[in-house]
Amino acid sequence: RGGGLCAMWSARQLRALRGVLGSAFSTCCRLEAMKAAAKGLPRVYVTRRLPPDGMTVLQHSGACHIDQWDSDDPVPREELIKKVAGAQGLYCLLTEKIDEEVLEAAGPNLKVVSTMSVGYDHLSLEELKKRGIRVGYTPDVLTEAVAELTVALLLATSRRLIEAAHEAKSGGWGTWKPLWMCGNGLTESTVGILGLGRIGEAIAKRLKPFGVKKFLYTDVAPRIEVASKISAEFVSMDVLAQQSDFIAVCCALTPETQGICDKKLFSNMKPTSVFINTSRGAVVNQDDLYQALVNGQIAAAGLDVTAPEPLPLDHPLFKLKNCVILPHIASAKIGRA
Repeated sequence: RGGGLCAMWSARQLRALRGVLGSAFSTCCRLEAMKAAAKGLPRVYVTRRLPPDGMTVLQHSGACHIDQWDSDDPVPREELIKKVAGAQGLYCLLTEKIDEEVLEAAGPNLKVVSTMSVGYDHLSLEELKKRGIRVGYTPDVLTEAVAELTVALLLATSRRLIEAAHEAKSGGWGTWKPLWMCGNGLTESTVGILGLGRIGEAIAKRLKPFGVKKFLYTDVAPRIEVASKISAEFVSMDVLAQQSDFIAVCCALTPETQGICDKKLFSNMKPTSVFINTSRGAVVNQDDLYQALVNGQIAAAGLDVTAPEPLPLDHPLFKLKNCVILPHIASAKIGRA
């Protein structure tokens, strides 16, 4: 009987072992099949760790083999140049400059470059066009997020919220004083918008309930259809500066807009005016902005974007109480299902 029991247990163990081995073999076969299939698929290089939903779409598409820099930090330039070689697709972020050097390294197989951003000033469009490479980007997905952040930054800057919070924490909060921490309000104000696109329109719609009296805008040409929705008046850059109590910069970064917010603009603005930039850092001459803030040409500035990013900790703008600087978080919004 003892021998029969041992034989029975051995048979059970053998069947279990066969099951485990069979499962492992099946898994191994599937993995090898996937690897073999991937060899025949276009290779897409992804330059950052992406939101899980986005990666799921790519992985489950079965249309490409994904090679990824799986980190929250930007891919090093030398790694990008090495990994993009031979790729058919490139999925990048604003932090990657896709220029002639990268495209040369990629070679003739590269057919499409997509960027997880509304802006595409980091892409060399001329070089891409020359090579017949298609470009993908994400217009309109951040309109609401950027508009909300712009309004929040405008209020935080004009009503001196960051400065006031610091005073409360550091012992500066004493007895109430009538003129202490006074800032500029939106009621009966004039708001100027530099670059009236989707985001500029969304900002104006959010500001109107605060009692804004007038919206002005300047652009490369009148935007009649958009302007009519918010009752905005098209004016020159000089008039925008002279009449606005608040200026919100919403334009794209182009060769024409690079450094457009300079000494001339700030010198034309009211000494009580507030300057807000949530577009691109390079549209502002930051040295001129610093001088305007220090010399009282304008009252305050709020920046969500700078040049470079991140802005060095010893940059003089960080030393000013009337300059609020955020770490480019306009897109940092959690969506609802």
